[in-house]
Amino acid sequence: MAKKSGNRIRHIPQRTCVGCHQVLEKKNLIRLVRTNEGIIIDPGGKIAGRGAYLHENKRCWENGLKGPLASALKTELTEMDREVLRSYLTNLPDDVVDTAHSPKMEE
Repeated sequence: MAKKSGNRIRHIPQRTCVGCHQVLEKKNLIRLVRTNEGIIIDPGGKIAGRGAYLHENKRCWENGLKGPLASALKTELTEMDREVLRSYLTNLPDDVVDTAHSPKMEE
């Protein structure tokens, strides 16, 4: 039998930031997971459980904490969850300079 020729296109997983609704490669977002112990940050993206994704900037995290994050995780955020997420948020940059957050130029 002859081998198939041609280049395979590699699938790149994409996810949506719940803070700004931009769709990006999964590796460019931070995953948060709902567990029995509460909401945890999953930098490796491997922890079992319902997950949601946010950009690595304060604006998306602040928007996510207003409600979309809880909806995406299908849970209510406890005060302890909010404290953990707010403490992580304080170490994030104010905004990331990338085209995903830049307004589209109108022609």
